[in-house]
Amino acid sequence: MVNLKEIYKESKALLEGHFLLSSGNHSQFYLQSARVLEDPKRAQLLADALAEQIKKSGITVDVVCSPALGGILAGYELARSLGVRFIFTERKEGSMSLRRGFEVQEGENILICEDIITTGGSALEAAQEVEKLGGKVVAFSALANRGFCSREGSVSKTECKLPKEIPFFAIDNIEFKMFEPSECPMCKEGSVAIKPGSRGN
Repeated sequence: MVNLKEIYKESKALLEGHFLLSSGNHSQFYLQSARVLEDPKRAQLLADALAEQIKKSGITVDVVCSPALGGILAGYELARSLGVRFIFTERKEGSMSLRRGFEVQEGENILICEDIITTGGSALEAAQEVEKLGGKVVAFSALANRGFCSREGSVSKTECKLPKEIPFFAIDNIEFKMFEPSECPMCKEGSVAIKPGSRGN
């Protein structure tokens, strides 16, 4: 059994400070998956654990697709573990698009993979892009779930943007408090939030 939170801690990937999240909310903690995935053996361990859940579900996957940049390493490793093709979407003029010669065949079963799912906004954008091209999104997945969306066997919250009728797989939940900027206790103490993710540095 993979202890996801311990792996993030050991990798110095569970950061503590004052962070601005992609959602616009603030948090005292931040998951920096790049620090976990820089070790290929650790990346393989996590991808294999996630792939095991997906295989047990009986879902057929032809292609893994990740939104860039954060999901690329996790998605590539998951595709390797599942033995399928890997593609990724990236932002162009603010919208997710499939570029670099990647193609989706009509009716291909596509699994969307992120490193972290919070509300699932980027994953949903990637799903909508491949569906426009004729693919069928059969599942969503992530290494870690921030607890807003319902992975298999857990409960969803209203902030989740992922469609409820499509299964969502994650190794485990890693939950911590988030605050709207106007309610952030760290802001009230005079601290300034930083954005450590791929869109911030």
